[in-house]
Amino acid sequence: MVINSTPRNVDRLTRKVLTMYYLDSISQSEIAKTLSLSPAKVNRIIRSGREEGLVEINLKFDHADLVQYERKLVEQSGLADAVLCAALSKDPEVNLRVVAEAAADLLLEKLRDGDVICVSGGKAMAAIISAIRPTRKYDVTVVPATGGVQGKYYTDVNHLAYSLAEKLGGHSLKIHAPLFADTQEDRNVLIEMRSCKEVMDLARNADIALVGIGAVAKGSESYFDLRNLSDEERHVIHENHCVGEILAHLININGHSCFDSLNQKLVGLTIEELQKIPVRIGVATNIEKVDPIAAALAGKMVNTLVSDDVTAKSVLEKLKETAL
Repeated sequence: MVINSTPRNVDRLTRKVLTMYYLDSISQSEIAKTLSLSPAKVNRIIRSGREEGLVEINLKFDHADLVQYERKLVEQSGLADAVLCAALSKDPEVNLRVVAEAAADLLLEKLRDGDVICVSGGKAMAAIISAIRPTRKYDVTVVPATGGVQGKYYTDVNHLAYSLAEKLGGHSLKIHAPLFADTQEDRNVLIEMRSCKEVMDLARNADIALVGIGAVAKGSESYFDLRNLSDEERHVIHENHCVGEILAHLININGHSCFDSLNQKLVGLTIEELQKIPVRIGVATNIEKVDPIAAALAGKMVNTLVSDDVTAKSVLEKLKETAL
């Protein structure tokens, strides 16, 4: 922080107040007492000095603009918090690892003994678990937010919940159900089975939800590993303008369900149940996640976002577009 040295017709009192406040780190109340001024007058002088360009603030650390973009995201979307990392690589996997480390640190900041955490599947979740490095054990319970899909490490939500609990020193519960039922009726039966109901009740009343935000635009994203979709179902996803998914619920850019007949077969938390969880951390990075993130924010599905700065800038633009 410096007092601008460009020649100005600045009165002696203003120079003295600004020097004492910015260079000598003297509080406003102390300045008022020393110079026999009212606190209100000191505040006015400091504010005017900033507005007139008499003071320049230079933050001497890398990527200082990240905080500004975090603040803009919170202001424009209604998020409670946003954590952004610098996208330093053109490799999406590298950026995912960096964002996952930030999400892991954020989870540890918010975590308290006795908490229940519900988690989604996905590559972001797997990366977070790989990155997390707790310095103590946490007496927490980790449960899946959905049924699972075996075959890939990032779709087996039971394994992810177990792995996170193991790293935290807590314990986990498994859900013995697939992610998709054959029909909505079958889904309702599964949800009420004792082995599922216990886990789902814990998930509904979780203190923290940690979820990935998925894309579906290309037709080759992780979502398409969850179910063998028919050509007709893929056509509906395209025709209904589905842009993303959260907990495998397909959503449009406004944050609304865009494929009800498929979403209603999901064994897991509904969007409405997710929205009631106090801390909902969404994690997504890279440019293909811009529309999915904007959709999740529009639907109030997450209230904390962890992403990268390049993605965040595009999300801010998308939020402006959809608000018009």
